[in-house]
Amino acid sequence: METNEIKAVYFVGIGGIGMSAIARYFLHKGVYVAGYDRTPSELTQKLQEEGAHVHYEEDVEQIPAACKDKESCLVIYTPAVPADHAELVFFRRQGFEIEKRAQVLGALTRSYKGLCVAGTHGKTTTSSMAAHILHQSHVDCNAFLGGITKNYGTNYILSADSDYVVIEADEFDRSFHWLTPYATVITATDPDHLDIYGTKEAYLESFRKYTSLIRPDGYLILHEGLEMDPDVQAGVTVYTYSRTHGDFHAENIRVANGEILFDFISPMGNINDIQLGVPVGINIDNGIAAMALAQVSGVADQEIRQAMASFGGVDRRFDFRLKEDKAVFLTDYAHHPAEIRQSVLSIRELYGDRKIAAIFQPHLYTRTRDFYKEFAESLSLLDEVILTDIYPAREEPIQGVTSRLIYDNLNAGVKKTLCRKEAVPEQVRRSDAHVFILLGAGDIETYAPQITEILKER
Repeated sequence: METNEIKAVYFVGIGGIGMSAIARYFLHKGVYVAGYDRTPSELTQKLQEEGAHVHYEEDVEQIPAACKDKESCLVIYTPAVPADHAELVFFRRQGFEIEKRAQVLGALTRSYKGLCVAGTHGKTTTSSMAAHILHQSHVDCNAFLGGITKNYGTNYILSADSDYVVIEADEFDRSFHWLTPYATVITATDPDHLDIYGTKEAYLESFRKYTSLIRPDGYLILHEGLEMDPDVQAGVTVYTYSRTHGDFHAENIRVANGEILFDFISPMGNINDIQLGVPVGINIDNGIAAMALAQVSGVADQEIRQAMASFGGVDRRFDFRLKEDKAVFLTDYAHHPAEIRQSVLSIRELYGDRKIAAIFQPHLYTRTRDFYKEFAESLSLLDEVILTDIYPAREEPIQGVTSRLIYDNLNAGVKKTLCRKEAVPEQVRRSDAHVFILLGAGDIETYAPQITEILKER
């Protein structure tokens, strides 16, 4: 279907963070947008306020009439929706054009210069940083992000003039194989989604395949030390980066009074005195990668410096809810052992002399089954751990797989509690920790306001 033929777009799973960004894109284009999601959320409410028609029952009868013409309606679905979903089955039987979210993003990377961020963790913050730098510069960009940015209150940026589009390249279900990047960062390749890939080797091979899709005039910016041998086309420029080594890196790092400054070292020209708008250690790595993407896109040095200082962060990514003398509370989307380790190390860098506690809700039975020892190892870097039940998301329970697998493998020196999520606020009230971090990609975030109020009472 040609773009000018699309009169309506229907989303099966419209409330997902990535799906909602594309829905907003079509709303801005003046296209009729509707969709289904299992539960109402802040995202679906905002989409409805912006003009989308959303319902929450798996019911073909509730599909609007404007979305029942296969000649003018494009159907977009997320792989998280089961194949036997009644509405998806209806559209297939009626012969509608049906595309994955990743296919739509892939088409955008062929219409624009795609600046893509892939990797097991760090994708959302790095892509959001890059989008902010470009949007605040003379280059500008479109952006489809995996989180709500604090600067814009949205996961989507629209530009009428820019040639660039920033996209979070998701490896789940091999979605990023639909993309044709102009430039891409790969932040990490710690194995994940083994329910999809089966083995670590297959996971790494998927990233190798992804690197072969970069345009011949493009760029690959790899974090140092990855277990992956890229397969790039002739003409692709390959760079490396990390906090302290690589073509792009930081020097003269200064951490003081709650601020982080460093000098950005780059083959395209160094930039001194970069200040992090969200001053946590992991954002040095994320910032280096984002600035590298900005430089290959032609953003000026002073534009980069100003944007890095004004970047406000992303909801649920090292998101400070309370910073007071008696208590500190932040939330983080981390749901992989390597992400949790990075989060904890960043907190230790800021509050090394304080007692630090984490509330962690494991995400997915399969991920817990595959990595419970690694989760326990990362969480054991804390002083206290409050563990809740597993958030199932798209999965059915697996016999013998519960949060106790992690609990039983925590180091002996860690104070630990296993409880239902409803009991978390009371556990926080009883704790004598000074710094609390809420970890997980499930619905544990809904308790953040209550926890914030409890800690304010101190």
